[in-house]
Amino acid sequence: MRPARRAGDDYAGRMADTPSGGSLPPSPSVPAAPPMGTGVPGMPRRRLNWRRALVLAGVILLIAASAIFMLVTLGTNLGAEALLIGTAAAILPVPVLVACFLWLDRYEPEPLKYLIFCFAWGAFVSTAASLLVNEASASWFEERGLPIALTAVLVAPFIEELTKALGPILLLLFRRREWSGITDGLVYCGLSAIGFAMVENILYLGGRGYAAGVEQYGPATGAQQVIAIFIGRILLFGFAHPLFTSMTGVGLGIAARTADRRVRVLAPLAGLLLAMMLHGAWNLLPTLSEATGEVLITLVGMVGVMVPIFFGMVGLAVWLRAWEGRLTERTLPDYVRAGWLTPPEVAALSSLGRRHAARVWARRVAGDAGLRAMRGYQFAATRLALLRDGALRGLDRRPVDRERTAREEQQLLELISTYRSYFVGRDPQSPVGVWDGRQYHLRFPDGSQRSVQAPEEPVVPIPVVLAAAPPPPAFAAGYGPPGWYGQRPPAPPWPPQRH
Repeated sequence: MRPARRAGDDYAGRMADTPSGGSLPPSPSVPAAPPMGTGVPGMPRRRLNWRRALVLAGVILLIAASAIFMLVTLGTNLGAEALLIGTAAAILPVPVLVACFLWLDRYEPEPLKYLIFCFAWGAFVSTAASLLVNEASASWFEERGLPIALTAVLVAPFIEELTKALGPILLLLFRRREWSGITDGLVYCGLSAIGFAMVENILYLGGRGYAAGVEQYGPATGAQQVIAIFIGRILLFGFAHPLFTSMTGVGLGIAARTADRRVRVLAPLAGLLLAMMLHGAWNLLPTLSEATGEVLITLVGMVGVMVPIFFGMVGLAVWLRAWEGRLTERTLPDYVRAGWLTPPEVAALSSLGRRHAARVWARRVAGDAGLRAMRGYQFAATRLALLRDGALRGLDRRPVDRERTAREEQQLLELISTYRSYFVGRDPQSPVGVWDGRQYHLRFPDGSQRSVQAPEEPVVPIPVVLAAAPPPPAFAAGYGPPGWYGQRPPAPPWPPQRH
């Protein structure tokens, strides 16, 4: 909404210089409800061509084959009892870790299928490849009379971080539009690392824990060793693998939202190299302690170096979450000026608290259908902000990509308009209002009409009726700077005509 003073003096003014998009606003009466029996529309789905179908089939077969290989390998090496106990103990922290990463991505949740893909890739493909390479390297070192411990320092960090990152890299190559930035990189890479750590923990808990204890002293000792490894490896330092791979996630997230080809290549490489170095340093600490007999080396290294890095990454993730959460505030005012949205709607998307308040309101005035529509509206608006942000960053270099972006933009705008029809103007406790691009025109229950200037802070999470269905912004020919929409049309007359 816009204050009475000069537009542009504050946040509200920058959003509210909105052309009406039509000659006459509609009647401020409650809009017609959608036909009964029709569900809330969903996001448009992409068509799957034969090339993408082949890639998808190949990836699924690779994950399935790797899962079978790991199941047979672990079952053969550990035995059925140790495998079951190790699996049960290794799965316990997984829901907590997954929930932490999903919490980072609440503004624009990623499709479930991509999250499952990353987790399965890390759990099966990465572990299978790493196991084969590590075993071959250990045999090579042993044949040459070198310490097998070198495998953990010189081989494991490189192959494990590379294979964990390959899954998110495939997503970046084939689904770049699903990446909103560094936050998505942290989520995808974090889930891959959680899957890898889960299977690796099965090996430690079931093999070095339960099976080794049973073989030495019996089941009671095996259970004690499982508890000890669980406390040290999972409760205290369960963040290790997600921390390492998050470095790669930062690089991939930067590459996903830049138009510079050099940055697209160098940022992931730098992140991957940093992840390998951090992983190698982590493995080096216990190796040095074992070689020298100084446990203090491991303690100082982990508590004095790794733990501060962990908390620093957590702080960065929380800051990035808030920064990307305000993407709608930075981008959607262009559509306010074009007449597709109103200032309160953009303000209501800027924080999770306001989004929740809008969903509660939509459910109160339009029931469960209104709640689903508000959720779909918020998701579509966030997707629209990402699309516009990518266009302004110059991510679409080819004409076919720009045409596709313009087509997706039009679909999202139409979807947003459909979602709005479920809840706009249906609140009996609020006067019906029309936004004409300059001020609000309210009609109160007693029949009186009043024009109201926009307040300085557009924080009301209740969408109002637009003056008219605006024409689509002229994006197909090229992407101009924010607010580039040509001359402003004249304001419509008031009061509106009745239909």
